[in-house]
Amino acid sequence: MTALQLNSDIYRNLAILSSDESMLRKAAKSLSRLVKQMTEDPTCMTKEEYHAMLDRSKAQAERGEVYRFKDKEQMLNWLNTL
Repeated sequence: MTALQLNSDIYRNLAILSSDESMLRKAAKSLSRLVKQMTEDPTCMTKEEYHAMLDRSKAQAERGEVYRFKDKEQMLNWLNTL
């Protein structure tokens, strides 16, 4: 589906839900939750931030600053500290 088709589908479904206030409230709550997830995602970054992160990683690797883990648990502990 294209974005235009998705948009049309969403509005058509909202028109159907508009006759029932409780269902419309549920739809509004679901949409708000989706928007909140999208805006609060800590993994989202701009292209510039991504390239800066890669540059920092490359510089660290060139200086010999690498991390090696003995097992999965050690890696997870390190990731949790970030």
